[in-house]
Amino acid sequence: MDTFLIILGLFLSIAGIIGSLIPVLPGPPTGWVGILLLYLTSFVPINWWVLGFTLAIAVIITILDYVIPAMGTKKSGGTRYGMWGTTLGLFIGLFFIPVPLGFLIGAFVGAFIGELLYDAKDSKRALKAAFGSFLGFLTSTFIKLVVSISFFVFFIYKFWEYKDVFINRF
Repeated sequence: MDTFLIILGLFLSIAGIIGSLIPVLPGPPTGWVGILLLYLTSFVPINWWVLGFTLAIAVIITILDYVIPAMGTKKSGGTRYGMWGTTLGLFIGLFFIPVPLGFLIGAFVGAFIGELLYDAKDSKRALKAAFGSFLGFLTSTFIKLVVSISFFVFFIYKFWEYKDVFINRF
C-alpha cells in the first residue's frame, strides 16, 4: 500500500506543477494532496504542523489565483470580458500554437479580444486592459508554479529522508 501511496503522491505532485500552468487543474491543492499521501504512508511520521502549514499555503494561493488577475484587470481599466478572454485564449493557445508561445500569446490575444467584445470602439483601452489582465494572469501563474515546485521538492526531500525505512520493509 505504501508503494501505491508514494507513486500516486508523486504523480499528484507532478500534476500540481502542470496544474499551475493550466487553469483547469488546481496546482497547489493537487501538489498538497501528494504531500498528504506521502505522510499517510507507514514509514513517514505524520507531522500535523507541516501538513497544516502547507495546506494553508495551498488554500491562500488558490484564493489569490482569483484575486491577482482581477486586480491586474481592474488596475488597468479592464472588465470581466478580458479575464474570461485570458482564460479562453490560454486554452486555445495551448492547442494551436507551440506550448510555451501558445500559453503566452493565447492568453494575451484572448484578453485583448475579450476587451474588444466589451467595447470595440476603444482599442487603446482594450490593449491596456488586456495587458493588465495578462500581467495579473502571469503573476498568479508564477506564484502557483513556485508553490507547486516547492511542494514537489518537499515531497522528494521527505521521501529521500525516509527512503531507507521504505526500502528495508521489503
